[in-house]
Amino acid sequence: MRPKLTDVAKKAGVSVTTVSRVINNYGYLSQATKDKVHAAMDSLNYQPNSLARSLHGKKTQLVGVIFPSIINPFFAELIEQIENKLFSNNYKIILCNSADNREKERDYLKMLIANQVDGIIAGTHNLGINEYNKVGLPIVSFDRLLSPNIPIVSSDNFKGTSMATSELYQAGARHIYFLGNPRKAGNPTDYRLQGYQSTIKKLKLTSHVHAINFAESPTLKLLSIKKLLMQHNIDGIVCSDDLTAILVLKTANELDIAVPEQLKIVGFDGTSFIQEYHPELSTIVQPISDIASLLVSILLQRIDEPDSKLEQTQYILPVKLLRSHSTFGY
Repeated sequence: MRPKLTDVAKKAGVSVTTVSRVINNYGYLSQATKDKVHAAMDSLNYQPNSLARSLHGKKTQLVGVIFPSIINPFFAELIEQIENKLFSNNYKIILCNSADNREKERDYLKMLIANQVDGIIAGTHNLGINEYNKVGLPIVSFDRLLSPNIPIVSSDNFKGTSMATSELYQAGARHIYFLGNPRKAGNPTDYRLQGYQSTIKKLKLTSHVHAINFAESPTLKLLSIKKLLMQHNIDGIVCSDDLTAILVLKTANELDIAVPEQLKIVGFDGTSFIQEYHPELSTIVQPISDIASLLVSILLQRIDEPDSKLEQTQYILPVKLLRSHSTFGY
């Protein structure tokens, strides 16, 4: 049977009230008493009830983390960094994989509220969810506009694709395409398309946007990319993410299109996984560790100071270009 508070009290030789005070760190208690209670808890493998603590005005030390994918290398590395940084601050996470499903995300949000988490970090793709305005919890967003009152942390997406487009031009490309989601919903990642279009205009080239949906399977993406490369004269491609760029490299190889002699490619994300397993890809590197640090620090500040006024709502971190074989053949 699951041990109870009374079992801990009996094992430690103290009252139930004393055990409760130790768990909630309330009032003065000698270190010897605290040690006895903690030893009893360890011996019985007793876990305090987080919900019960929250009902008494105590923190649960839990943070909800909602992201669209846990297998995408970028999200996987970012979530790992977030978890590590929260753990070092004595917080644990409840991880929610929302996918491209608004109802799933809405249900997870309700679950996090029911579990009395202290705050939420959201990097979801499903927009227009009114519940975010009604949660009543500290929330910080990564790369998504959830509400005017929720801080957003993002990389400099506009600068990133601007750098990528300029890189392709400097490498000799003149028929440069953008592969990604062409929607302009006013969210930070949509600046990737704007960065490409702005730079193409400055270079006096023709803009070419080929829609690649984030949620599409690799098989469907490969078919779309193959058709694109076979039917159009393309010598440069800016991809909105590295996984799409890897599919372009694969398709070019199948079609005997030489990279970078005939086709030059730049990705976006620059995860450790991509750098280690596909070092041939030029890419825009997002500062994943810095993003995680800022997300966590802002959230913890909002948890500790819930009534303080937000000094700013958007934080943009710099990106860098990692040049490799897919652009200049290095």
